Formats: sequence, C-alpha cells, structure tokens
Amino acid sequence: MSDTAFNSLPLAPEVLRNLESLGYHEMTAIQAQSLPITLQGQDLIGKAKTGSGKTAAFGLPLITKLNPRCFGVQSLVLCPTRELSAQVADEIRRLARQLPNIKVLSICGGQPIGPQIGSLEHGAHVVVGTPGRIKDHLRKGTLKIDQVETFVLDEADRMLDMGFIDDIITISEQLPNNRQTLLFSATFPEDIRKLSERFQRNPSIVEVESTHAPLQISQQFYRVDKDQKDQALIRLLAHHKPAHAVIFCNTKQVCNDVADMLRNEQYLVLPLQGDMEQRDRDQTLVRFSNRSISLLVATDVAARGIDIDDLDAVINYDLPWDPEVYIHRIGRTGRAGNKGAAFSLCAEGEQARHELINSMQEQNIGITDINSLPQHARSTPEKPAMVTLSIDGGKKDKIRPTDILGALTGAIGLNGNDVGKITIFPFVTYVAVNRSVAKTALAGLQDGKIKGRKFQVRRF
Repeated sequence: MSDTAFNSLPLAPEVLRNLESLGYHEMTAIQAQSLPITLQGQDLIGKAKTGSGKTAAFGLPLITKLNPRCFGVQSLVLCPTRELSAQVADEIRRLARQLPNIKVLSICGGQPIGPQIGSLEHGAHVVVGTPGRIKDHLRKGTLKIDQVETFVLDEADRMLDMGFIDDIITISEQLPNNRQTLLFSATFPEDIRKLSERFQRNPSIVEVESTHAPLQISQQFYRVDKDQKDQALIRLLAHHKPAHAVIFCNTKQVCNDVADMLRNEQYLVLPLQGDMEQRDRDQTLVRFSNRSISLLVATDVAARGIDIDDLDAVINYDLPWDPEVYIHRIGRTGRAGNKGAAFSLCAEGEQARHELINSMQEQNIGITDINSLPQHARSTPEKPAMVTLSIDGGKKDKIRPTDILGALTGAIGLNGNDVGKITIFPFVTYVAVNRSVAKTALAGLQDGKIKGRKFQVRRF
C-alpha cells in the first residue's frame, strides 16, 4: 500500500469508495502531509496554492466528524470570495455524497439574504461563506455556530488583504473554544502568524513547495519602456497568440485602462476588479470560463478564487512587489500536468521585483528586450470558439443543466459537442455554445420552451 494512497488513511469505507469513484487515487502533496494530522483533530496551518488539492485536505477531516442526525452547523468554512465559496461547497458535497443526508450551504454576499435565511431554517451540517455575510446572519440570529467542531479559514492571506480581519474576529468569538481550526494560505506573511496565534492551539505547520517546474510553466520576462507597456502587450499577444489568458495588473485603474485599450484593438476582453457589482462579476467570470472571452484583465484580489481549467497563459502587465504573489499568479496555468506559459513585462523600476522572483525560485531567468519579438502586421484577433447565451430563468425556476442540454440537442438539434459549460444561478442561466451554431441555438431557445415554459434568451 502506497503512503500516498487514500486507503492508507483512517477513512470510512464509504468515503474511500467515493474517492475511488471520483478518481482520487493518490494524495497530492498538501493532502499527504496534512491529512494524517487533521484526521487526528489537530489544528493546522497549510501553505499551499490554489489547485493543490487543499479543499480535500480540509474537506475530508471535516466530513469525517459530521453527525448526519444533528442538523446544527458542525463545520464552518470562510472564503474570501463568492466564487471560491461556491467551488468549496460543491467539492465538499462531492466528497460527502456517499454519506446520508449531509447538507452543505453556501452563504455569501451579493445574493438575496431572504432565501439564505429560509435555507438555514431547515438546518445544515456545513456552512461555507464569505465573512461579511456570515457575520450578517450571526447578527440577525439566523445562523448559530455554537456547535461547530471544525473551523476553516481558506485563502486566509487574501481575506486579510480584503479587510475581513474584524469580521473573522467577530465570527470566531461565537465559536466553541474546543473546536479544530484549519488555516490555509498561499502565502505566509507576518499577519498570518498573528492570526494563527489568535485562533489556533499549537498548530502543526505544513508547507508545500509553491514554485513550478520549468518544464511545466515556461517563464519569460520582457524589458519594456514604462510608457510603452500597452504597445508591448499588443506585440506580445500578436506573437504568442494565447487563446485564453489572464492579464494581471496591480491596481483597479490600470486594470480598467488596459481592458479598454485591448477592446479598442478588437480583442474580446473584460476587466475583473474589486469595484464591480456582483452581477457584473458573475457574468464576467462565466463568459471567461465559458471561453467566450479570450482575455481577462484582473487585479490580484478580484481574481482570488478563480479556478479556470486549461488556461493557456498568464501575463503580468505589472510585476507584483511580493514574489509569492507572482508564484500564485502563474500557478493558474500549467495545471493538472498541462504545460503553461507566463509572460511578464518588466519596466524600469521593476528590476528589483524581477530579482526577488528569481531569488525565490532559485532560478536565473533573464530579461529579453520586447523588440526581440517579431513585429506582426496588425490584424483582427481571432474570435473565441464559444458564445455565451443568457436565459432569464434559474434554480428558482427548477432549471437543471439537463433541461438546457435537452432543449439544445432535442428540438433545436444541436450536437452535444456544440454545447459547453452550463452555469445556473438562482434567477439566470448561462450556457456556452460553439460560435458556428450560436445563431441557431439562440433562435431555437427564443422560439422554443424549457420545461414547458418560454424564457427570454439573449446573446452576450
């Protein structure tokens, strides 16, 4: 039996069978190092990046302790963003699907609070949410956490960056003192140490190497003039032609300006920054993950929690001051054994940041002049393969992915391969379809019915 096999752990047979059915055969590094500790009920600090398997690292010990017959909240998971909360809740549901009657709720801001109150009245074993909205429910008395046995702070560094420390303190004061507290963070600044000292009891520390193998992610730095970054970015995009990439900027204003500039160059691009309304943020993330938008221009805080598969490249329009932020950025490409690319613009004044990045990775990646790239003739960028359609009906209308797929492949006659990702919110549904059949799909949904009802349908 392998030391990294899940069946080497003291997990219930039904949990092991479920892991096998999910394709979880060997533990990732963070899982192998942390699970023997957390399954014994000890507190833990885990340093690991997004995509390392950390949700299962805290999800498995969490579900192991659940009592299905008790509908008081037994586990509370705090996440920095609504998107990450939804991903974590979905993963915990998957991990617990062989256990009887386990209820997992995602409670986040940016959503109506009334339906959340109704869901909480019916009880839940696990609550996953953002600190602000969890605090709102505690203040209203609609959420009780005095029976919580496991408290998880996921991506704790970003929750601190986003100013959630007071909310976290308020929440923790209502938790039992004898709980287990698990803290996961991609970086480990002094503020995280202070947070741990406040909330944890003699935690074990597990740190997973966060750098990336050179063959997994190729990294290139380009020397540019400070006032020529826009032209350098266009030149880089024209040469490398990434079909699906995130461009990171250090500020909201630069993020918006770069997105506007690329839009003027006829790229299908959207910004993602912290001042956006939740609905606009949802639509942006859906369109990008659906591959109906080629480029996403984002700030670090706004991008936290995004988990996009098969990202071709990460581009640093600005180099971050913290080399760990750089590592976290480029870790969004080259996942699951795929190769990725990271391109960075390095202007005068950013060389010190480049040196810190090299030092942290123990590599000596040089800086190439941007003029070494061929100057390509201006042409209209290639459009993404997919188009997103918006349907004015969602979970509240009992719509399921099979209903959308059935409508598109049944009466409309699309091939199943023409239908991409389907994302359902309470009052709206988004579906990606191949660009070649987008007109047919739109007309068919507008003229037809879904679950016997007509819905308004629009193309983004």
